[in-house]
Amino acid sequence: MTKNITFDRFVRGCLIIGSIAVSVLLFKYLSPVIVPFLISGIIAYLLNPVVNFLQNTCHLRWRGLCVIITLLLAGGIVTGLLWLCIPPMIEESAHLKDVVRSYLERGGLPDNATVPEAVRHFFNLHVQKSDLKEYLQSDDGMDLLKNVLPRLWQLLYSTVGMAISFVASLISLLYLFFLLLDYERYAKGWIKFIPPRRRAFARQLVDDTTYYMCGYFRGQLGIALSNCVMFTTGFLIIGFPMPVALGCLIGIISFVPYLQVAGILPAAILALLRAAETGANFWIMLGGVLLVYLVVQIIQDVIVTPRIMGKIMGLSPAIILLALSVGAYVMGIGGLILALPVTTLALTYYKRYAIKESEIPDVP
Repeated sequence: MTKNITFDRFVRGCLIIGSIAVSVLLFKYLSPVIVPFLISGIIAYLLNPVVNFLQNTCHLRWRGLCVIITLLLAGGIVTGLLWLCIPPMIEESAHLKDVVRSYLERGGLPDNATVPEAVRHFFNLHVQKSDLKEYLQSDDGMDLLKNVLPRLWQLLYSTVGMAISFVASLISLLYLFFLLLDYERYAKGWIKFIPPRRRAFARQLVDDTTYYMCGYFRGQLGIALSNCVMFTTGFLIIGFPMPVALGCLIGIISFVPYLQVAGILPAAILALLRAAETGANFWIMLGGVLLVYLVVQIIQDVIVTPRIMGKIMGLSPAIILLALSVGAYVMGIGGLILALPVTTLALTYYKRYAIKESEIPDVP
């Protein structure tokens, strides 16, 4: 039975649409403040079991000490991953300088370097040897950076930018500390601020948000760690340079679905450097990288993702890519992180309340 659209209903609908639009614009305007708080809340949810373990199982009475230990452990893990990735990259960057110097001294790429002909032609035609020699005379990498990328130098060493970044990082850390310190009180006491007749819906909304958000983040964290191991193992098997650093880098960026494809670019650069230096076949090395990607993707889609994620998302690849694109456009990196769970939650509530579906099927 169709309902007549009355003036009251029309005005109410316009107000709802206007409220949603204003909320989105306000959220976008305040995203530099809101997104760090949301990310801190998600990290607090992920780390809270560790804090509870230290407090209840290890019998540490003061919860603040448990929070500090947990943050130190998490910081140690992140530092260890960065230590695995960054020093080899710095070493390989210095090695790149040596390869370019060798290119200048011999007057071109070596004959046994099986690099693609298009790349060889580009080097011989467009790279100005005199300019490169001038830049490479000094062993000071900072001087090289000043000469080649002056704008990046100004941005990097901008006092205001560094101060803002430091303050933002400090505020995010304070968010995380205090959220973990009083996590149980927040988790149980928020419902008191909701009007009694709205508490049932609010509790269900929070439960669903917790299920989708935190289930997604914990699942993606497990997938990213497994990808670190699989990519590192694959690169070790094929004898690729910087296997641990490259494998960890690709595994970390795979926290966002499909973003691990971006790791092909640094892998191709490493293959090009190795081919220019040793005369190894570039295409065979790149083919080995693509084979590792193919095997890891099959294992991830067939075994890892179904076991870890289950049916938490239920989104098709097209919807995933659309959600990631919109999230990145609206909120940048934070949008990439939050896009999929927010999209899944929105589709679930649309089907539940707009279409009145009691059971939510997978999105085709």
